[in-house]
Amino acid sequence: MEVNIHEAKTHFSKLLQRVAGGEEVTIARAGVPVARLVPVDPGESKRPLGFAKGTVWIADDFDAPLPEKLLNEFMAASCRRSKNKLNGRKSEIPSG
Repeated sequence: MEVNIHEAKTHFSKLLQRVAGGEEVTIARAGVPVARLVPVDPGESKRPLGFAKGTVWIADDFDAPLPEKLLNEFMAASCRRSKNKLNGRKSEIPSG
């Protein structure tokens, strides 16, 4: 089935119902096809459980507290951002 852009915008929900039923819809501008609505294969989006097994690891101490020096740097940056927001200024924290 081919429809023009105006018709596609006007009847988009109905076109999607037809596509969900297995039909393909071509959208044309001035009679020239520019897009196609096609049904999605429901199996395409499924990923099998464990597909990345053995490729991802988490360090034993991933949730350990940050070193005091690094934590203080984060807290200081956070305080500067909050202060600048209160004063209506952009953050002046160097990026690097």
